[in-house]
Amino acid sequence: MEQKPFGQTNLTVTPIGLGLAALGRPGYINLGHGKDLDHEYDVAAMEAHSHTVLDAAWETGIRYFDAARSYGRAEAFLSSWLKNRQIDPASITIGSKWGYTYTADWQVNLPQGQKHEVKEHTVPVLQRQWQESQALLGNQLNIYQIHSATLDSGVLENEAVLAELARLRDAGTIIGLSLSGTDQAETLWRALEIEFDGQLLFGSVQATWNILEQSATAVLTAVHNAGVGVIIKEALANGRLTPRNQSPDFEPKLHALTQLAERHQTTVDALALAAVLNQPFVDVVLSGAAQPDHLISNLAALNVKWRPDLANSLLGMREETAEYWQIRSNLSWN
Repeated sequence: MEQKPFGQTNLTVTPIGLGLAALGRPGYINLGHGKDLDHEYDVAAMEAHSHTVLDAAWETGIRYFDAARSYGRAEAFLSSWLKNRQIDPASITIGSKWGYTYTADWQVNLPQGQKHEVKEHTVPVLQRQWQESQALLGNQLNIYQIHSATLDSGVLENEAVLAELARLRDAGTIIGLSLSGTDQAETLWRALEIEFDGQLLFGSVQATWNILEQSATAVLTAVHNAGVGVIIKEALANGRLTPRNQSPDFEPKLHALTQLAERHQTTVDALALAAVLNQPFVDVVLSGAAQPDHLISNLAALNVKWRPDLANSLLGMREETAEYWQIRSNLSWN
């Protein structure tokens, strides 16, 4: 898989990367997550499983890997894999995130009112989590992202946090932000205004974009044109854009996707990923696969022949932004 420049940074990425949200913790909202892990939640077993998927990613040419402090032990599993396989740091690009703290204590089903992760965008959390990420990944960590920056969190108005991020940027780390929710576009427009020493603070953005949720198209095009590297997450809408989605409301779209996949001799997930890969503002799309065979299926997106009629069919499936995020918020941790 060919590597290409990541925005105006000195980094390179592959068109498809591997996100570790589903590999580092026993509970997640992806449809069928528990089944992907064979409901085997022992730490050693999950580490071995994550290494198996990471091996498959490496063998297929993936060279961008994405983690977060709140993904349970994702950074630790990635770190042990890098050491065990003696991966050359110069051959890969790694991103991680700060701002959420993992609080599930390795449990899937939590008592009512308890959260799997807690968000806090403050200087003490940034400094603590930066040290934690450094302890595991050190100079192999290339991109450090605000996890789920939103306008209401106030992080983009917090001068102390922004100054600390600028300090990390000046020391050689690419600073990014990930986005979530109905105000993705507004948040990113605001981030584009933030400069330190005459340069944009953010050299990277990670946003949700898929055939159901296309609301950030204009701003992602703008940041890409401004030289910011663009990472796309949730390209399969947490499994909703796969046959695992058995919602009666989605059945007409799944039927149409299945017919399109058969016509183009590929899979539903590959079609959905191809729609993202073929957007001109995209640098890397994350596969969130938690099984090697799912990863291989995702990679078939690279072979889909993109044509105007296919684009019209797929991009015509978009949902209202508020509806999309409401459905996502109702997905169960499993």
